[in-house]
Amino acid sequence: RVRTASALRAAPRRTVAAPRRLVARRAAYDVAAVEAAWQKRWDEEKTFAATRTAGKEKKYVLDMFPYPSGAGLHVGHPEGYTATDIMARYWRMRGFDVLHPMGWDAFGLPAEQHAINTGTHPRDTTYKNIGTFKRQLRSLGLSYDWDRELSTTDPEYVKWTQWIFLELFEAGLAAQKEVPVNWCPALGTVLANEEVIDGLSERGDHPVVRAPLRQWILRITEYADKLLAGLDGLDWPAGTLRSQREWIGRSEGATVAFDVEGRSDKIEVFTTRPDTLMGATYVVLAPEHPLALELGNADEVKTYADAAARKSDMDRTADAKTKTGVATASFAVHPLTGATVPIWVADYVLGAYGTGAVMAVPAHDVRDYAFAEAFDLPVKVVVRSAEGADDALPFCDAGLAVASGDGVDGLATADAKAKVVSMLEAAGAGGGEVTYKLRDWVFSRQRYWGEPIPITFPVLGTDGAPLAADGAVDPRTAEASEYEIDYASPAAVPRDQLPLELPDTDDYAPGDDPAGCLARLRDWRFYQDDGLWRARETNTMPQWAGSCWYYLRYADSGNGDAFLSPENDDAWLPVDLYVGGAEHAVLHLLYARFWHLFLYDQGHVKSPEPFAKLVHQGLILGADGEKMSKSRGNVVNPDDIIDEHGADALRLYEMFMGPLEAVKPWQTAQVAGVVRFRDRVYNVCSKASADASFDDETETLLHKTMRKVSTDIDSLAFNTAISQLMVLSKHLESLDAVPLEAAEKLALMVSPFAPHLGEECWRTLGRAESLANAAWVEWDEAKCVEATATVAVQVNGKMRGKVQLAADAAEADATAAAFEQPGVAKFTDGKEIKKVIYVPSKILNIVVAK
Repeated sequence: RVRTASALRAAPRRTVAAPRRLVARRAAYDVAAVEAAWQKRWDEEKTFAATRTAGKEKKYVLDMFPYPSGAGLHVGHPEGYTATDIMARYWRMRGFDVLHPMGWDAFGLPAEQHAINTGTHPRDTTYKNIGTFKRQLRSLGLSYDWDRELSTTDPEYVKWTQWIFLELFEAGLAAQKEVPVNWCPALGTVLANEEVIDGLSERGDHPVVRAPLRQWILRITEYADKLLAGLDGLDWPAGTLRSQREWIGRSEGATVAFDVEGRSDKIEVFTTRPDTLMGATYVVLAPEHPLALELGNADEVKTYADAAARKSDMDRTADAKTKTGVATASFAVHPLTGATVPIWVADYVLGAYGTGAVMAVPAHDVRDYAFAEAFDLPVKVVVRSAEGADDALPFCDAGLAVASGDGVDGLATADAKAKVVSMLEAAGAGGGEVTYKLRDWVFSRQRYWGEPIPITFPVLGTDGAPLAADGAVDPRTAEASEYEIDYASPAAVPRDQLPLELPDTDDYAPGDDPAGCLARLRDWRFYQDDGLWRARETNTMPQWAGSCWYYLRYADSGNGDAFLSPENDDAWLPVDLYVGGAEHAVLHLLYARFWHLFLYDQGHVKSPEPFAKLVHQGLILGADGEKMSKSRGNVVNPDDIIDEHGADALRLYEMFMGPLEAVKPWQTAQVAGVVRFRDRVYNVCSKASADASFDDETETLLHKTMRKVSTDIDSLAFNTAISQLMVLSKHLESLDAVPLEAAEKLALMVSPFAPHLGEECWRTLGRAESLANAAWVEWDEAKCVEATATVAVQVNGKMRGKVQLAADAAEADATAAAFEQPGVAKFTDGKEIKKVIYVPSKILNIVVAK
């Protein structure tokens, strides 16, 4: 039967009511007064105090605590804090007991540098900055339990940081080691690798030398396998898990021992490619290697080593086009062939990494190839991509072994590795081994503003005997030649004498001793104990120390007898949600996991991992698309936004900018959009009436919104949740009368994002109590089905119009409605209808003869 457009147009259809008129009137909303009043009430009533209730589940929501810098917060900082606050408020309303604390990572170099420059004690600067940060965070309406506030500089906190260090010390995981450091005599300080450029200090371009210095190290390498295995099952970003695995860097390979021709010495190397052993054409030692000056050509080697000492490790390992090195006068003996190969010294090999020596296989390693090219050393190919292949060099991939002798030639790389390892083991010249890129953690700093390391040492006289307190030599005033500190005999400060506090001094400037300023404070450094002189450790801990375990202390911050009781461990740990910047993807998280795993092994905590779920908030850029910084002049102070628009507007805007994890540019002008939304919500709640009833459209939209906002919050999709609330608020505002229940549900859903607004709307609706612990909304799935739907109409696959239909409209009704659309009629009138394709509530496609 041939159908025409006119015949189909005549079919009856259901109609849809016209939309209601928009109400233009706005209710007054005194932002400053409302936000101040609710913050005062929350504080007075301790609304967010974390307590455990029998039968309830818990949620521990944690921010990476900030370093309180002098600049205060910029608008990028509240992003993560707002996200965790939304979750904390939402979970409270879902019936969970919630722990949501805040504190301060307050030790660190910036306060010390400020003190050196201005004469202001680091303690005073730190307390002042904490006051600024706390005021700003309070102004955001964040639901922290402020009674659990802590600072890493608090004496009670320092006590337990030192206690954990002593646990590590007594377990053999904290030890002393002589470590090369970047010493700048002109600045009188030790510099990080990143602060040294081409052998000069980044600040002032002063010469920097590599000098050995006694340091404390933590043997994190003992936990490499556990740290690697513990990553499995964590709900962390894939990139962070990958970064942790790469930093730990587990490698399977082999140790190989090369004899030194004519000497009894051996040079041991580690290689991940033992299959390339037959391609080793020279051996390279680091300038710091103990044999470097023993193998001949000593003058030239020493000159080279001295020059290398003025470079940072970063400079030495950079992929520079020019490779440098110097030959010794000695040769190494190949462990399997007996052939001799020259021994070189080159700074691209680091003494502190691995064995400080490498077997060079230039055909199959980029750095070795560049070095061989520079010094015209032999290049021997022992791996090809396929039989007969002529690969470009260096060829560093897996392939087939060639020119490697009987039993090895023709083997695939994996099989060749195993074969060569077995040959080394049979020859007693090496064997299979697993190694890690992870290095032991250099834990000490030659600074003032850090936790003192709670270790002391005996002081000896010139005769090697302990120095008596009643003797003639007082190390506080004597010449250094009159006594000696016995660093080989470290002892823990007794637990009942913790915390060991910093001396109160204004002498914290750098000096000409790499050991740092505490070494100069002799009245503090030296003390008498049981008739003998002893010396306190003058190194301090790094800033990482306090941030390794602060999440544990929040759970039991008032406990003077233990850092964490078993009861509070059971009550709150582990952290359920941890939010912070991706810049901490490796070191902070790795160090905190190490301490936690150690405490777990010691029986001090009950969970093997500290952070069950981790989220990195995206960076908020300046309006110019660049990272915010004072030097660029693009910093936006949240105080300015709050003063003009209120805290709720700032919170809503930051969450509405885009996905939490995305990088987003700040645009102050766009804050006005969320201000209009905030005022609309208040207007809706102000005109709610218990006498108003639901129509089908409003009831469906409300239940769909409750479902979407709930599921979006669960997945941290805050921007789309706010967008849905905007849709609901516009619809409710268009009604002549707003049902009281709809306004109440709106207030509840808005409150995690804009808590002051939610509370004020709740009060306006006649509720005297805070909604902070009110029950979260519940939706009826059956009521989430739309009564009507907008259906797109196509003609021959091209969009020609839209029609509003009942959700269950029949095809005949849909088709008839479509033909009434002018844009559809234009392309169908008088034409043969070949086919109608109809998907209810979605699309209608009319196929006409051409």
